[in-house]
Amino acid sequence: MTLIGFLVLLLIAAICGSIGQSLAGYDLGGCLVSIIVGFIGAYLGLWLAAKMGFPRIFEITIEGKPFPVVWAVIGSAIFTLIVALIRRAVSGPRY
Repeated sequence: MTLIGFLVLLLIAAICGSIGQSLAGYDLGGCLVSIIVGFIGAYLGLWLAAKMGFPRIFEITIEGKPFPVVWAVIGSAIFTLIVALIRRAVSGPRY
């Protein structure tokens, strides 16, 4: 994979992670965290889709590597909600 392809993949993961965090209504951090949340969301979303028998929707192929945009956003939102619930359970509600 070339440097440009890798940077485009990081940009798409950051956008998907940011959208997922916005849908969840909880912000986990900045740009680097959004990239990580986007990749974790892609794996989580694809795993859930495979377990439930759903098809892959709107994949972007970057240099032969498919990135599932819809499942990344859905997985990012689910992952963000899980992290938010764990944080709230550990630290308590903020006032």
